[in-house]
Amino acid sequence: MARDNGINLVWFTAGAAIGATIALLYAPQTGKETRRYIGRRTREGRDAIVEAGGDVADKAKDLFDKGRHMADEAAELFERGRKIIEG
Repeated sequence: MARDNGINLVWFTAGAAIGATIALLYAPQTGKETRRYIGRRTREGRDAIVEAGGDVADKAKDLFDKGRHMADEAAELFERGRKIIEG
């Protein structure tokens, strides 16, 4: 799931870069307007990457916590089984 988000983020970023490049080639804007546009799009891309990174980190933490919980339960079951066998 986290890998899918990473791949989607790469494709989104690539698409945004391609779209911005095409727009710059065909848009009759002044240099000042173009620089503002590039700055705005860069900020939007950065914000999207930060947000996606936060989502991935949150999901990783959740998976880690679930794994730790499962390991604790398995250790407890193992210990109970050992005590039953030892009498």
